Amino acid sequence: MSDVASYAVRDGIAVITMNNPPVNGLGNALRAGLMDALNKADADPAVKGVVIIGSTKFFSGGADIREFNQKRLPPDLPDVNDRQDAMKKPLVAAIGGFALGGGLELALGCHYRVAAPKSQVGLPEVKLGILPGSGGTQRLPRIIPMAEAVRLMTTGAMLPVEKAKEYGLIDEIIQGDAIGRATKEAIQAVQAAVLMAAIMPAVIASSS
Repeated sequence: MSDVASYAVRDGIAVITMNNPPVNGLGNALRAGLMDALNKADADPAVKGVVIIGSTKFFSGGADIREFNQKRLPPDLPDVNDRQDAMKKPLVAAIGGFALGGGLELALGCHYRVAAPKSQVGLPEVKLGILPGSGGTQRLPRIIPMAEAVRLMTTGAMLPVEKAKEYGLIDEIIQGDAIGRATKEAIQAVQAAVLMAAIMPAVIASSS
């Protein structure tokens, strides 16, 4: 597994840790590492859910500006997002510090998002004269009020996670052990999915 995207299994939950200082920029190596880790987790029958986490200061600051003048290698971030969408297991983003640009788009590609207090999220691409390029313009307005989504995308403003939780963008604000709390969230999602699978046949039968 990649040095910039480590992989470990804890209580049946795969934990993918991004480690690309200083801001966990989503460069060529990190995108490839994330893709490999997602593939590995989805293929492992012992893994019931997945957590993606960064550092305490940066979940991810988005594109790696150190590679702006270099050849961009596959997979690109939309490819990683497509892989997230195809996951058969619950996927949780554990946000610490900042989730910006592609970092927020990576988190938006997860089924659940938990965050440490005082963390911030945003789509600051407009400050570079560009727009979010990996689904942020579609995913964000589906979760938070349209006017607020447009404001964030057109001003590059950051949103405190406390406000993001009010909008439903963040599911839980967590104290202490981020991996432990995110793991618990993933386990609960697995349990809910199992329960739903068990009761749906009866629901369908009763309505027919």
